[in-house]
Amino acid sequence: MKRLHLHITVPEIEKAVSFYNILFNQSPAVEKADYAKWLLDDPAINFAISTRGKTTGLNHLGFQVDDDESLAEITDRLKRAEFSGYAESEANCCYAKSNKYWTRDPANIPWENFHTLGQIPVFGDDTQPSAETIPAADRSGEKSDGRCCN
Repeated sequence: MKRLHLHITVPEIEKAVSFYNILFNQSPAVEKADYAKWLLDDPAINFAISTRGKTTGLNHLGFQVDDDESLAEITDRLKRAEFSGYAESEANCCYAKSNKYWTRDPANIPWENFHTLGQIPVFGDDTQPSAETIPAADRSGEKSDGRCCN
């Protein structure tokens, strides 16, 4: 199963948790002083918020998958279409250890496709790759230099 992942950077975690608890009619599956995550079933979404981003708003999108084979399928599809990316094995981020494949869409939005291997007690030091590491693709499939939208 794939679960759409949305991560939003918020200025005040307590106010945001309160709002999303009401909106989703459930408490987070994970709640820390700087991070919260809801695993919704209808629709299937891994919705996370944190105070860790540089700017308030959309931090990144992605797909959470159940196994490394599903992650490999997404990765292979992107590579065949010549979208550049960045693979990470056993990355520590968001209180979890995951295998990941990062890419950027034509609008320069980071996509984190991942398989969670387990939980960890700290936020972790993994960060999404910069636009220089993974340049965005333009609408024709040609790669841009990523400079216009940083």
